[in-house]
Amino acid sequence: MIIEINQACDLVIFGTKGDLAKRKLLPALYKLEKSKKIHDNTRIIGAGRADWNRLEYKKIVKTAIQTFLNEKFDNFIWEKFSTRLYFCNIDVYETLHFFRLKEILQKQKNINIFYCAVPPNTLNSIFKGLGDTSLNSEPARIVLEKPLGICLKTSKLINDQISKYFLESQIFRIDHYLGKESVLNLLALRFANSFFFQNWDNQTIDHIQITVSEEVGIEDRWNYFDKMGQMRDMVQNHLLQILTIIAMDQPKNLTSEDIREKKLNILGALKRIDINNINMKTVRGQYCAGIIKGKKVFSYIEESGSNKSSQTETFVAIKVEINNKKWFGVPFYLRTGKRLSHKYSEIVVVFKKNPINLFKNSHLKLSHNKLIIRLEPNPNIKIDIFNKIPGLKQEYELESSQLEYNHIYQKNYKNSIDAYERLLLESMRGIQSLFVSREEVEEAWKWIDPIINAWKEKNKNILQLYISGTWGPKNSDLLLTREGRFWHKFQ
Repeated sequence: MIIEINQACDLVIFGTKGDLAKRKLLPALYKLEKSKKIHDNTRIIGAGRADWNRLEYKKIVKTAIQTFLNEKFDNFIWEKFSTRLYFCNIDVYETLHFFRLKEILQKQKNINIFYCAVPPNTLNSIFKGLGDTSLNSEPARIVLEKPLGICLKTSKLINDQISKYFLESQIFRIDHYLGKESVLNLLALRFANSFFFQNWDNQTIDHIQITVSEEVGIEDRWNYFDKMGQMRDMVQNHLLQILTIIAMDQPKNLTSEDIREKKLNILGALKRIDINNINMKTVRGQYCAGIIKGKKVFSYIEESGSNKSSQTETFVAIKVEINNKKWFGVPFYLRTGKRLSHKYSEIVVVFKKNPINLFKNSHLKLSHNKLIIRLEPNPNIKIDIFNKIPGLKQEYELESSQLEYNHIYQKNYKNSIDAYERLLLESMRGIQSLFVSREEVEEAWKWIDPIINAWKEKNKNILQLYISGTWGPKNSDLLLTREGRFWHKFQ
């Protein structure tokens, strides 16, 4: 049974040499040290095939933190943090090597947490090694990065493998978007404010847009990304998680079980997209050469190590419909891509127009009121409204304006929390509400797989090219304009 308090842990990082550990995990742990959130007796143990001793590992960790930390490095904090660091030389394909790890872990009676920052093909060896050495016994926990698998079948295989050695209550599946302050704030926005809670259904909302836009290309990840594509890499986890939080019913409370149940209900209600409606519901694209921020960038098939004939999508736009009473008739438009004009993540809730326009003498058509939730960068919340222009004219003259709340830069919120800080701390506490259940992962794949399979059908859905630095294929606009709607313009 997982105990939900901050206890002493031994955090073992498999893949400690990798990009994720250096860029995200180690800086996040340093910041948790700074904020005094880590138990005094907690240890951090790097595990890998490198022939390092403890001193060498400390030097490598220090360099990584200094390189990727987004604030000034503090030597006093480092001295405390570095005392936690250990290294274990281990080849995960050699079961006997796990006894080296066990010897280190047995020196203290801490809760063991195994963070798998490794390629998927090494996971089963880690599961087996931990099981064969009895390091999987409760209250041990294991943390997995998403996406798990490349389809429902492979996802089930991974989940079946880990379930041989760990209980579901021990498994923490990370989607780092769920650790972002701005995403967590969606629950407060929806369920703590009656204005939104009472107006959050198909009676008042016309449609909802979710955009996750990236300026970067694949960043030397060709071998990984070309097997995944934007649909598996971004939509299957990040965008669907945002969608479920935006659309789910109010849970009974904020426990992991109740939140997951409501999210799962939405995933199960997504209308199927397959070969019969693929062209009306989806657009996929691939970036070609262009200019971003004044710099020329390569096309996808010109990236290092590329396959010139690749049909992998770097852009996806989808019209999603939810088959339940609350959201019937309300489309959710999802859009995500690489090498787009700006980097940002945003939710736009577009409300229905009033049926009668009292101001048609000055405004023949009133535009929709919108709730604009910027997740990153610079998280904020804006509401588009109309006001009367002051004056003595007989007729009303209106102007469109915005109410804005920028909570990250308010005085009380000046120290924002990184997603990995929060998720690492929650795994130490044993709280699963920000992690994804097996059912959620597999329900998402059930919806994703028919789309990918339909794309594979020859001439059923042609890959559209788009110039880097634009907003993707022109056909993505048609998803909305054919129904009289438009993508919200970046501001």
